[in-house]
Amino acid sequence: MDTLVYGGGAVLFFALIMLSIALHEIGHMVPAKLFGVKVTEYFVGFGRTLKSWRRGETEYGFKLLPLGGYVRLVGMYPPAKDTGKVRAGSSNPVAGLIDASRDAEWSEIQPEDDGRLFFQKKTWQKLIIMASGPLMNIVLAFFILWGVMGTYGVYQSQTVVQTVDQCVVPAQDSGRKCEPEDPETPAYAMGLRPGDRIVEFNGTAIHDWEQMRVLIRENLDRPATITVERSGDRVVLPTTDTMITGVPDLDNPSKIVEAGFLGVAPTVERVTGGPGMVVEQMSDMTVQTFRALLRFPVLVYQTAADLVTGQERDPYGPMSIVGASRAAGEISSTDQISAADKVASFVSLIGSVNLFVGLFNFVPLLPLDGGHILGAIIEWIRRQGARVFGRNDPGYLDTAKFLPVAYVVFVFIAVSGVILIAADVVSPIRLFG
Repeated sequence: MDTLVYGGGAVLFFALIMLSIALHEIGHMVPAKLFGVKVTEYFVGFGRTLKSWRRGETEYGFKLLPLGGYVRLVGMYPPAKDTGKVRAGSSNPVAGLIDASRDAEWSEIQPEDDGRLFFQKKTWQKLIIMASGPLMNIVLAFFILWGVMGTYGVYQSQTVVQTVDQCVVPAQDSGRKCEPEDPETPAYAMGLRPGDRIVEFNGTAIHDWEQMRVLIRENLDRPATITVERSGDRVVLPTTDTMITGVPDLDNPSKIVEAGFLGVAPTVERVTGGPGMVVEQMSDMTVQTFRALLRFPVLVYQTAADLVTGQERDPYGPMSIVGASRAAGEISSTDQISAADKVASFVSLIGSVNLFVGLFNFVPLLPLDGGHILGAIIEWIRRQGARVFGRNDPGYLDTAKFLPVAYVVFVFIAVSGVILIAADVVSPIRLFG
């Protein structure tokens, strides 16, 4: 039964993410059609066509490999400037690649398509068309997460003390009782008690536990003066030095760094919230996502190295859609959380993946949407600059010249996908022990 639930959860999650990808492409297609761009194809998946149908000038359908989707906007590349049309082949491999891609693009363009080509559209129209895809995923993430936070809520650490560690125990002996030679924790030494609400740390007012955690880490082994609310009274506890210990880095949890240690754990409560809370959570997730994206090539390399050498998988490393689906299956079948928590975690995972997809597509590199957005902005700057300085209009930006970069990025994404899928099959990240 557990296996059936696991598989069902994984398949359902995968199907919902594919639906999100389909909506992403609709985000591109709808404004493109509204602005008069010729749209010839809208497909979910890649490879051989399984099923398709035509409505007007657009063919819709599904392809064999359900690993994404695309919408074909005609006229992404302007004609070559030297002739006003597609050039013949070139002995330069890079120029030949550009010419071949331009030739493939223009082979289907008819004279009556003039004015309906993507590159001919105004800058603001291009920006809306290309940004609407990833924005669709971000909007989906907002409403999905709002649905969870507004109805069921999310677990958050509070500023109320849950437990106070009496002594400092070496990591390898974690779980054992305190012995006479073990040093007291700073929290125990200063007299913190369960039920205390921390209101100040070294004179700084405390609003949430995340702020408190950062202040403790940054304090290292310096003096700490904590004010608490205890039985309705404000109590200033004796100043005590915090201790230095090794903890996961906030930007890279796989890395251990030195930080301050107090020896206290907060209470955790399930709280509900509205749109403001969702925006705050998504802002934090956005920062974490961009930090991870900056390190993505290194993380993929480390995953590949661990896979080849048989090392244990980094639990904080990246995963593919296969790994995310397995995680969803694990959430669905575990007996370590309640049924309500399962549903909330499952739905939150869908929201988080949508946010990642949206942010990833804003990376300013072709063939990602962000690359086309950057191209439209550069074209506008060039034209406005020429107008200000009284120069001739430089015309449309030849985005075809950036295709070598696009192919490199595409190959990197494809190779990374293969590596992560292999790792998720051979050595998956497990959420529950």
